Amino acid sequence: MAAPPPVPDARGEHGVEQVVLSGGSFAMGNSNGDENAADGETPVHQVELAPFSIDATSVTNADFARFADATGYRTEAETFGYSAVFHLAVAAEPDEVMGPASGTPWWVGVRGADWRHPGGSRSDLDGLDDHPVVHVSWNDVVAYSKWAGRRLPTEAEWEYAARGGLEGARYPWGDELIDNETDGEWRCNIWQGEFPRTNTEEDGYLTTAPVRTFQPNGYGLWQMVGNVWEWCADWFGPRYYKFSPAENPPGPSLGAARVMRGGSYLCHDSYCNRYRNAARSSNTPESSMGNAGFRTVGLTRPE
Repeated sequence: MAAPPPVPDARGEHGVEQVVLSGGSFAMGNSNGDENAADGETPVHQVELAPFSIDATSVTNADFARFADATGYRTEAETFGYSAVFHLAVAAEPDEVMGPASGTPWWVGVRGADWRHPGGSRSDLDGLDDHPVVHVSWNDVVAYSKWAGRRLPTEAEWEYAARGGLEGARYPWGDELIDNETDGEWRCNIWQGEFPRTNTEEDGYLTTAPVRTFQPNGYGLWQMVGNVWEWCADWFGPRYYKFSPAENPPGPSLGAARVMRGGSYLCHDSYCNRYRNAARSSNTPESSMGNAGFRTVGLTRPE
């Protein structure tokens, strides 16, 4: 495994709006019985968190561009020369398409795909400044966070924030996926149709949506589920909840993959029921893909 890219020494300014959360006790984990068994969403357990501040939105392409332009930082996708792109989003020359991933043929390795070229060499960020940055690895987002004087949220902080004050709810807004009072209006950016071939785009998007699309949760946080997976600080452990500390749990001390939360525009209940507050997933720290981004929290506790 290659060493992660170096973190720039310069300190930058993080421009994302902040929401201060008071912390306190909450029930973490899945209480609805719709969990993916291998993901370790249970048992439900009480967690006590100190106050913290968190980004109101995912970090955008414009935010990440300020970091990259100021420091010359190159992401791991740029260094490796390729990244994973959903097959319907590929915008590359035929000889740049490396082929499907084993077991997930809807993912294609594409040479030249990176955060500035999310579909490949024939794509760019025109009109996407306010979309979440993607094709950033866990190592990349840690580098950004250090430059900005920030850190990634712990998994517990992320779930507390996603719940928006609704104890035990499936989603940041409640238990119903769509809004039946507004003719079935979608509340998040996920897949509609037959995955992975046909997306009817009833929510308006094939891939990412602007970070302030739909409605924020009760804490004023936008798109905590759907749109893009968000990296967390923790190592992933499917049995961790059985032994997790009750106060400010930091995650396992060791692991092979880092936690991701929130699901993405590719989630569909036919294969990936992870666009829920309690849902968990993971990937290796050097991995990048077209549906994963991040948000940050403050280094210091708010008054």
